[in-house]
Amino acid sequence: MIVTKQYRCIHSSSCVCTKGHLNEDVIFLVFQHLNWNPRLIATLSCVCKWFDEIAKRVLWKEFCRTRAPKMMLDLQSSGSHSVDGNWKALGKLLIYCSGCSKDGLFNSIQIPGHFVYRTRFSRTSGKSFLLPQCRNDILYVSDPCEHLDQGEEGDVGFFRGVFKSFSVSGVRKMLIDREANFHPTEVCPYCKAKLWSMLQAKMIPRSACGRLGAYDDCVEYFVCLNGHMLGICTLLPLSDSEEASELE
Repeated sequence: MIVTKQYRCIHSSSCVCTKGHLNEDVIFLVFQHLNWNPRLIATLSCVCKWFDEIAKRVLWKEFCRTRAPKMMLDLQSSGSHSVDGNWKALGKLLIYCSGCSKDGLFNSIQIPGHFVYRTRFSRTSGKSFLLPQCRNDILYVSDPCEHLDQGEEGDVGFFRGVFKSFSVSGVRKMLIDREANFHPTEVCPYCKAKLWSMLQAKMIPRSACGRLGAYDDCVEYFVCLNGHMLGICTLLPLSDSEEASELE
């Protein structure tokens, strides 16, 4: 891979790195050796704006390609060399469960966001979250991140996902046709874009409950302008969820 070389911080005259930076090729090779460690990429981004720029443009991209290679190939197969909402946002979506707060997006219990070691994203599962008239869209959805024994809320699951080419998707067109409103205060935790409520737009199919192993009418999710999806559900007991999956 050829990386454009830059040697000076061109973003800020007050940056402590004004005397110059390492060659970008060197940074690329170092992080390749570190297997694109996301914690180290995030740490590097905090050093200065120049390092943050190379992290967004190169390092997060390589992290995403390494973590989910088939998914990334599909997301870029439309001819775009980038993804909606930038690589840093997509990298965070792959490894971070956003949780919820009592006064936040889901107006529910307090469950802090946290990093997850490994998550499976499925294009097949994504079909269960789309109305029949939008089934030509491509949506990758994660398995729910389970938070068990949450008092009156029971067993709670958080899930997240991403659309391919959301700007030309059937879901986006339907949201606009239905004049769906954006959430008045909350934004996407991954890219800070505005959010549509799929529940308010009445665009959550019953098949989503079966796919998640959740109670009927206990699934809610949002989609942002860049096609990132995040949601919450109340999970059925294991034996009941297995029956629900079989019925689906």
